[in-house]
Amino acid sequence: MTPPEQRTGAISAARTLGAAWALAAQALQAADLDYGHGCASAEDEAAWLVLHAAGLPASEAGDFATYAHQSLTAQQALQIETVTAQRIATRQPLAYLLGEAWLVGLRFVVDPRVIVPRSFIAELLDEGALDPWLTEPPHRVLDMCTGSGCLAILAALVWNDAQVDAVDLSADALAVAEINREAYALQHRLRLIASDLWASLAAAPSQAYDLVLCNPPYVPAASMRALPEEYRHEPEMALAGGADGMDLVRRFLHDAPAHLSARGIVVLEVGNERAAFEAAFPTLPAIWLETELHAEGVCVLTADDLRLAFAPGAGA
Repeated sequence: MTPPEQRTGAISAARTLGAAWALAAQALQAADLDYGHGCASAEDEAAWLVLHAAGLPASEAGDFATYAHQSLTAQQALQIETVTAQRIATRQPLAYLLGEAWLVGLRFVVDPRVIVPRSFIAELLDEGALDPWLTEPPHRVLDMCTGSGCLAILAALVWNDAQVDAVDLSADALAVAEINREAYALQHRLRLIASDLWASLAAAPSQAYDLVLCNPPYVPAASMRALPEEYRHEPEMALAGGADGMDLVRRFLHDAPAHLSARGIVVLEVGNERAAFEAAFPTLPAIWLETELHAEGVCVLTADDLRLAFAPGAGA
């Protein structure tokens, strides 16, 4: 196999963004890497890396051609070459190497303490796709398994008057979420809570949530064993969902009714595990929402349906 330095060595000689992008994309493509941490291809990752080195936001990647002829300094070109070689040699997600991730055009700080943000729920929040299931703008919002805090922050930006709670069991994840909360100046209405799911949350009417977002660990054990190397750099607790992927989902949904307002809803992401979800909860009606990249990865569950499904003797 060709050493990374031989595949990337020409990048430092590039003097335009377009030239550096072409060389970086070629090197990444030749390395047979795995994508899915904010980018779908070597070309997309190269665009993000080049824009980052040039001090431009990754949200401009869709208009990369506009910047293709922009000059690149020798230092910037060397940075692109160095990070490209690191990406190939370590197979770490590019987000970790750059210390940032982008979701619906917004930047979040990330590092190996948290999973790289890529939730389909972000798109639904950004496009107002949850509005049909909300009788009014939510007053209280919960982001369960918040990780870097990205969904909680997005919810707070969408609903300016909402009080938002963000829960995670991991102290490391909450430390990263705190950095992102400060970046968006949301300390006054976004609360970070260390809790094992609902354990530290009061089940009282005054504390009920109108909207609960949850992107939990849902990767089945067999899939965990077959994960590409890039995913193995992420915290295992943020991915592993037990034998069928539904271990944490069962616990989360069982206690959810006690924390929802009368017309509250849960928005739950299960990725490719819809079949496992339906096998685990055969009597629970779920409304599946389509996103740009996935037709059945996120569902809406109403408070009424959850209360019926998890009533004593219901058998959910």
